[in-house]
Amino acid sequence: MAASTLSEVARLAGVSLATASRVLNGSSRKPAEDIAERVREAADKLGYVPNAQAQALAKSSSGLIGLIVHDIADPYFSAIARGVQEAAREQRRMVLLASTSGSPADEREAVAAFAARRADAIVIAGSRSNRPEDQQGNADLAAELDRYCRNGGHVGVVGHEIVGAAGTEGYHVVEIPNEELAAALAHELAASHEGEFLVVAGPEGLFTSDDRVRGFQRGLADSGRPPAEVVRSGFNRSGGYDAGLALARRIKASGERLCIFAVNDVMAIGVTAALRSEGVWIPRDAAIAGFDDIETLRDFRPALSTVYLPLEDIGRLAAGGAEEGVVAGSVKLRRSTEVSADPA
Repeated sequence: MAASTLSEVARLAGVSLATASRVLNGSSRKPAEDIAERVREAADKLGYVPNAQAQALAKSSSGLIGLIVHDIADPYFSAIARGVQEAAREQRRMVLLASTSGSPADEREAVAAFAARRADAIVIAGSRSNRPEDQQGNADLAAELDRYCRNGGHVGVVGHEIVGAAGTEGYHVVEIPNEELAAALAHELAASHEGEFLVVAGPEGLFTSDDRVRGFQRGLADSGRPPAEVVRSGFNRSGGYDAGLALARRIKASGERLCIFAVNDVMAIGVTAALRSEGVWIPRDAAIAGFDDIETLRDFRPALSTVYLPLEDIGRLAAGGAEEGVVAGSVKLRRSTEVSADPA
């Protein structure tokens, strides 16, 4: 069965095509209510479905929010995505998702695609980078976002501002106190752990990772402890697992009980899995803590010490679904850093 057309609705209602369009496509120019009601009744009778593109033109709004994350399978990003989705629902908008590898070049392509679809807003969640290999990608991403904002778009960024972005209108950053919270975690751990500390971090130049390393070192220094050794690996579970294999050999050879800080929870999960596979048990043989307090930790054993972040609220703030406020987190000490002789 062929779909009804706007012309058929206009003919049945006895109005012009332009009038029918203004009623059904959401234009700010409204005809008299009795005429509008006649048009709506005709549309209902014919089963007419309004054209989304026509509505966007009439309203100067597409009703779309573009969301860019590094990896939607990562619980950190999926929690932020839930917050963005909630904000979009309140705004009667839909979310378009782009999951990238985390490179600014891929993010630029996603921004261009969302801009071409006239997205009302774009949210970008993921660590910024000043690594040399990302220099050109950063410049291209910044230029694409500046162009989008100049054309009336709105951008929300989680964590740090886009490297090189010049625009300020229609552009806001939801700042996360990574350094301060990592310092608080180090202070809490230093109060109970007497041995050495070690940090498993992402590649140097990733802002989120570097902030957390810097904060943790500051917290140790403020507690009168020497700086932790820093081991760098991939900023994901696989990176944590690779680092954990090397640490297992070291712990078994030396017998030392390290306190390990992995700069995000998925890395901490990877480290723990690698240690367990080599017969090194948490918390008997080593202590470990993460950062983010992702939902996956509910089923993880031993219960992981970490830093809680309100990830869904962060997504809502980035999507403009709540009044701007300060993101607050807190240290959560659990079994993985207990001084215990028994493996979990």
